[in-house]
Amino acid sequence: MTTQFQINDPSLESQWRAIILFGKNSATYKFAFAKSLLGLIEQEKTKISLDELAIPFANSIVEHLKKSDKQGNAGSSKFLEGCRNYINEKITKEDLYSLTEKYGFVNVVDAFQNVNGGTIPNAFYEKNYSQGKKEIVVTDNLLKIKELFQYRNLEQEVEARWNLVETAWNLQINPNLLEVKYDESKSLFFIESNLMRRIDITSVRDSLNGYQKGKCFYSYQDISINKNDINICEVDHFLPHVNKLAHSQTGANINGVWNLVLADSSINLHKKARIPEKRFLHRLFNRNEFYIESKHPLSETIINQTGLTKESRRRFLEAQYNLALTHSIQQWKPEIELIGTF
Repeated sequence: MTTQFQINDPSLESQWRAIILFGKNSATYKFAFAKSLLGLIEQEKTKISLDELAIPFANSIVEHLKKSDKQGNAGSSKFLEGCRNYINEKITKEDLYSLTEKYGFVNVVDAFQNVNGGTIPNAFYEKNYSQGKKEIVVTDNLLKIKELFQYRNLEQEVEARWNLVETAWNLQINPNLLEVKYDESKSLFFIESNLMRRIDITSVRDSLNGYQKGKCFYSYQDISINKNDINICEVDHFLPHVNKLAHSQTGANINGVWNLVLADSSINLHKKARIPEKRFLHRLFNRNEFYIESKHPLSETIINQTGLTKESRRRFLEAQYNLALTHSIQQWKPEIELIGTF
């Protein structure tokens, strides 16, 4: 099943990101399973039994449960209860892994590769439960991901998405009041709870990267979100921050998620506080719609900041762009620009 995100882009990394960003979230097992699969890529394994897979899968869930107790929408879960019992030292690690093998994979193995009611075109694994076996057989599609530039970013993207989903569940904030805020000094997204207590969610770079397909927003070159890379990308205000007051007088938050993009550092240095050519506004609209399709909680934030319908969101961007133009002498375009797919 092709999503809007995958139109003009049938690549393996696009299919992987469609699973992580747009797949159904009734529990966070998908993210633990994704991290386990990335581990298989790193080890270049072609098959793994469920009892082996239970180890990284359970460990990931346990680490997140220690921070956020709600990891699913079901009223009860034998698997999650077992994980909690392990955290509280009521069962052993061996008991945890045994319980994980029995209950942890009941739905996730079949559901992981489904997006919007259909299976992705190029499966990353096949299930082999024949002749008493219970194992995952890895396809070449999964192993090929390691050869891609974006492989280095995928685990951070999974973790960021997981953090966003569980934060929305655990805070139980009315979606109409939800606003994920941007801390420019720390490059973090955070939420203020009903008690005005700040809760840091995740890195801005890790959260934004998947939605713009690991590419510089302007030049469409590959970018990295790894802090150890010398060419780590930068967070940029699409419409310049310098006009913050003018935008705020219309009720717009220039620091909102809707106006933040990732750019190659050299491209961003050249852009400075100039306004991109209007054709880039269409890309910003599409990127924001990707968020909205993906649900919780950046989607709710963008809706609250820009409009309830596609048309109202389009008008909002047009109005803010035209306002920015009144304060600008010239429009800007990057010196390097590859063909984009959104």
